[in-house]
Amino acid sequence: MSIARALRALTAVCALAGVVLLLVDTGGGPGVVVYFTVQSNLIVAAVFGCAAFGRGGVRLRGAATLYIAITGTVYHLVLTNPASPFFTADPGADTMHNLLLHTVTPLLAAIDWLLVNRERVRWWHAGAWLTYPLAYLAFALVRGALTGRYPYPFIDVGALGYGAVAVNAAVFSVLFFLLGLLLIGLGELARRVRRAPVTAPDAG
Repeated sequence: MSIARALRALTAVCALAGVVLLLVDTGGGPGVVVYFTVQSNLIVAAVFGCAAFGRGGVRLRGAATLYIAITGTVYHLVLTNPASPFFTADPGADTMHNLLLHTVTPLLAAIDWLLVNRERVRWWHAGAWLTYPLAYLAFALVRGALTGRYPYPFIDVGALGYGAVAVNAAVFSVLFFLLGLLLIGLGELARRVRRAPVTAPDAG
């Protein structure tokens, strides 16, 4: 097995293991699937699992990489950052499932994208990749309107109101688009560096 396929298999296993351990540690049922964290890790498990067997294109891996990057970034910079207005104490912060879901899997996906991936992605894919996060937002808001429960504090209409949630959604959408562009740009830069010819030093 090539290094690329081995890394993708490891990424898929870590993502799936994180979800399984979450279910075991918390005794949670299907309800945990409402969280973007769980959904993005399941997407990574499926996409990278297929990629380990040579199936699935670079656009799918790019999308999965963006989604898991969103998971890691939002968790560390927004939800568990004491300086964030949406700081939320996480009683499971030191658990293995938390480490896998929010740190290890995002890092492995980023390593694959920056150091292993050799295929090109167009900049406009960053916009296309937002289809799922926007669909998730619609799902979370509809579910919240029906149940009164929202998975994340920055989209909690009950606490913030629709106006503030709309502003938060717009800001996050722009930031996620920029994050997608950053991934594409860094991936292209890494691809060009790997393809650049190595010039031997002048012996004279």
